[in-house]
Amino acid sequence: MSSINTNIAGMTALQSLTQTNKSLTETQNRISTGLRVAEASDNAAYWSIATTMRSDKGALSTVQDALGLGASVVDVAYTAVHAAIEVVNEMKTKLVAARQPGVDKAKVHSEIAELQKQLTSIATSASFSGENWLQIDSSATGYSASKNIVASFTRTGGVVAIQTITIDTSSMDLFDTATAATNAAAGILDANRTTVGVIDNTATTWTIANLNISALTDSTADIAILDGYIKGVDAGIKEMTTAASSLGAVKARIGLQQDFVANLMDALDRGIGTLVDADMNEESTRLQALQVQQQLGIQALSIANASSQNILRLFQ
Repeated sequence: MSSINTNIAGMTALQSLTQTNKSLTETQNRISTGLRVAEASDNAAYWSIATTMRSDKGALSTVQDALGLGASVVDVAYTAVHAAIEVVNEMKTKLVAARQPGVDKAKVHSEIAELQKQLTSIATSASFSGENWLQIDSSATGYSASKNIVASFTRTGGVVAIQTITIDTSSMDLFDTATAATNAAAGILDANRTTVGVIDNTATTWTIANLNISALTDSTADIAILDGYIKGVDAGIKEMTTAASSLGAVKARIGLQQDFVANLMDALDRGIGTLVDADMNEESTRLQALQVQQQLGIQALSIANASSQNILRLFQ
């Protein structure tokens, strides 16, 4: 039936063209954004999961920064301890040289005194971002020898948690500005070492940082004191070597954690991509098909609209 009120063919062609244009717009948006799920309306479940995963990835990025900062603090401490070991080794060499009869111990001490100053400089300079693990004040309010480095961010059953790497620095500090003679947690270099080597005839307590051989002679008693100094310095070297080993182990662990976090972030990227990324090969093929459908739809609508003109011929 031909009607001038209702163009059934035109309406059908228009609906088809409208649907084609809608699909074409959707495909063009996917191509321009690279996403097949760009909004919650595209797929609420996938959009929600992807949004949460992006948030977690951002938290992991911050964790990665924290690990980098922690690694720098550890590296500075390790470098300083290693340098201190070299200086104390040199000090031990000087003490052994002073053991030789006839050596001017006052002159040897002038060299040792400079090495002691260098040790103080090393400990003072071992600071990064306000953190100094080698020169401390254990009597300060809030001081703790336990240091934490943010290491990971996890989500389990919707509950988030932060994991940390804990480092015990109590055996690593070189100087403790609290009174060394009364402080059980004194640093390696300012710890009381009077009893090392059974030096019972020293008038005052001594530390690696303040030992003084300038007044010693070649007497049996003084040689015994000098031997005690050598033993005490050697004990300090062993303690610093242990501290450096601990710092090296922590540094290696942080490096492993940094690699793990980086790989985890890549895995999250892949997971997000699987959920929301558009397949560009599929979308480009679909775009070409829709463009052809659009052209044919326009032609079909044109033909359907033109068919109504044929009714006029019936009245000619």
